[in-house]
Amino acid sequence: MNTLSYKTISANKETVHKNWVLIDAEGATLGRMASKVAFLLRGKHKVDYTPHVDCGDNVIVINAEKVVLRGKKMTDKVYVRHTGYPGGQRFATPAQLLTTKPISIIEMAVRGMLPKNKLGDDLYRNLHVYAGNTHPHEAQKPQLLNLKDLK
Repeated sequence: MNTLSYKTISANKETVHKNWVLIDAEGATLGRMASKVAFLLRGKHKVDYTPHVDCGDNVIVINAEKVVLRGKKMTDKVYVRHTGYPGGQRFATPAQLLTTKPISIIEMAVRGMLPKNKLGDDLYRNLHVYAGNTHPHEAQKPQLLNLKDLK
């Protein structure tokens, strides 16, 4: 006889319900916005959150070029990459990246807040960042979300 009156329900790939969320990055602080986006991608805002399952939403971020960094970070912060060749270390500030690749700043910030495993790779694929005000995901009917409403 089973004496438990309840059981813990774990979400799986078939039972999870994924929504499409739209976030406007205009005037948003980079780190604060990235942590909320990672929170949505992970699915921690849902009741049936399961740590080892991709139960988060698909997140669309628009106006990536209008993101804000506080203090002296725009000139003092340094992004480092390597070309793979000897002496191929390259440095860039956020001010330089905003003019050349504004999408990459948000992608790198969110990517660093996701798990470093296969699940993190799957969650990262649910992030869509665009520099302008338009995006090609109108058919999914994304729901506009205000970042100040999230905790």
